[in-house]
Amino acid sequence: MAFNRKSTFSLLLLALGMLICLPASAKKEYRYSVDRIWSNGTYSSFTSLVKYKGRFYCAFREGRGHVFDENGKAEGKIRIISSKNGKKWESVLLTGLPDMDFRDPKLSVTPDGRLMVAIGVSVYVDRQLKAQIPYVCFSSDGQHFSDPQRCTIDAQADPKNDWIWRVTWHEGKGYAIDYFTSGSGRSGLWLLTTSDGVHYQKLCDLDVPDFPNEATVRFLPESGQMAIMVRRDAGDCMGYWATADAPYTKWEWKKMPMRLGGPDFVMLDDHKVIACSRCHHIPNHCTTSVYLGDAQTGRFEQRFVLPSGGDTSYPGMIIEGDELWISYYAGHESKWPCIYLARIPLGMF
Repeated sequence: MAFNRKSTFSLLLLALGMLICLPASAKKEYRYSVDRIWSNGTYSSFTSLVKYKGRFYCAFREGRGHVFDENGKAEGKIRIISSKNGKKWESVLLTGLPDMDFRDPKLSVTPDGRLMVAIGVSVYVDRQLKAQIPYVCFSSDGQHFSDPQRCTIDAQADPKNDWIWRVTWHEGKGYAIDYFTSGSGRSGLWLLTTSDGVHYQKLCDLDVPDFPNEATVRFLPESGQMAIMVRRDAGDCMGYWATADAPYTKWEWKKMPMRLGGPDFVMLDDHKVIACSRCHHIPNHCTTSVYLGDAQTGRFEQRFVLPSGGDTSYPGMIIEGDELWISYYAGHESKWPCIYLARIPLGMF
């Protein structure tokens, strides 16, 4: 099914950070666009974005609500749409399993050239969460996908309480964060490694307090350091940031100046970070915001807010030529949240 753009925002912005310190003659205008790329009357959320074999792929969850439908069931499915140019999109996959809520699909390309979809699966009974189980599926052509299969985690993992959140590949290995809760209610983070996207091994514990959960791993392009950005949902709820040299077992955490929700980021060089996340700056009015940060200091500042509101965020980010592409979902235009794609000139950063 092809999907044509429903609405487009074209905004003319002055390069932020230049408004005060530069004379008027040095100011430069940049244009970025935001297109609605999917809206079919379902609750669409939790995006991911990747380029694979010359095409763009966006994955997200579809359901009747953020978690539950009108009958109290949580049975979300994963949809993947594809586009040659980022304008016209078509569905290539809709998958799920009965009595399971498929969530947080995260796309990546494996070292052997397959498109991989890491999925978090929740199991509810009478609206009570009973299990969190990681699943994965693969495609060799971007059109035909394997059936979802359950992932395994070695060491002391609880097979009913693990959530693998976004896999990043580096020098032939995949790295991901597993956030979990133990039977005693304790929450924690593990850094995992994998060679095939199905079987994972624990590399180390990550000492992050106050209910850490969603976390993105990336690598600095020059030094090869690993960087991690972590959401926290207790205490002051501020995000955490850290970098580490190989073998990535010694971490020094820095508190970020903002709360996070569904965070993602890309590295421009070993210092400059562009991040995107849910923003809680205005109480009870969340938006999806873009931040510029420094990988070495952990300092981040908000650069601008994407058109958004209601239930929103969970971006996917890629660099395409001289643009930053960001997929995200937002509920500011319709009854159900829709999927959007922002295309932003890197010159704005």
